[in-house]
Amino acid sequence: MRLVALAAALLFAGAAHAASLDGLPVEITNTSEPVLCAEKDNVTLNLMNPAVRAFRIEAAHPAYIGSLAIDRFAPDWTACPMKEEALAQPMPQRITLYETVEWQVVGYREQGFWRASDTTVTVGERTERNIHLIQIWYRFQDRAEEVLVLYPMDGYWRARPLPPANLRWTAYGSSFLIGPVVVEGRPIVKISRVAFDPATRTFTLTYPDGNSATVRLSTLNQELIGLDVAFARPVSGSPFAALRSMYVTEFNADVARVAVREKDAPGWREEAVMPFRRANATDLWAGRLVASRHNTSAPDMVFNAFRPAPPQLPPAMIQK
Repeated sequence: MRLVALAAALLFAGAAHAASLDGLPVEITNTSEPVLCAEKDNVTLNLMNPAVRAFRIEAAHPAYIGSLAIDRFAPDWTACPMKEEALAQPMPQRITLYETVEWQVVGYREQGFWRASDTTVTVGERTERNIHLIQIWYRFQDRAEEVLVLYPMDGYWRARPLPPANLRWTAYGSSFLIGPVVVEGRPIVKISRVAFDPATRTFTLTYPDGNSATVRLSTLNQELIGLDVAFARPVSGSPFAALRSMYVTEFNADVARVAVREKDAPGWREEAVMPFRRANATDLWAGRLVASRHNTSAPDMVFNAFRPAPPQLPPAMIQK
């Protein structure tokens, strides 16, 4: 049953598509630590290869999404020492940065964000400072759906597909980092400037070392959301990307399983996320095969199509 579910999840995410078959292998290392608090990111999967200049990230509904009748997405503060501090945060200031009938970009300013930064945010012709959160909304079936968020101050992203037919809403789960990953209390990516072009749905990230990356929202439908990433030059000396997530137990986790497609291997290798240590792989899938009590509908994550040069990208595929 697990193998069937894993196969369905990988197919669902598009992880075995032809573009990944000749991708570069990357070193995947696990620096996760056990925790009791479900609201603390304790899962870290780092991706390294100084030859990589382009890759793809997908967030896809879990294989069990069609069977969900009840979704759970409320925070679980059990055994969390920071509960009172988190709940005491004042409401942030909301700013509409861009808006059309189909798309909306919203920014938030928070008073108590954990990390100070002077990141500049530009959306179209508008430039702002002290934007702690950027949301991308898409109008689908007469309803606005939040599909992508970025925290410019520490480089954290979250993504989710459009909701499936049996649900009107799905939860966010795992986060990911794009760019030179450093550890300052926790893994982060420092970004000096974020620019978003609404016409092409492309982010341009400028890093303090002068390197830059483009992140294009290229696929959005009721199965997955896909981002195509390209660096101006490869990231060396540190991970170029990382997955951040949460695991307490298999029934209380945003990520519980890992599958890797190692270079020239006859098949995929699957493991539980916490004992997994490392791999040299062309594809990484991280997700769940059984429903969790935490963020039950949150998507699985796929990283693949690692390349030494950015490919020619087809037109974006956005479901109407």
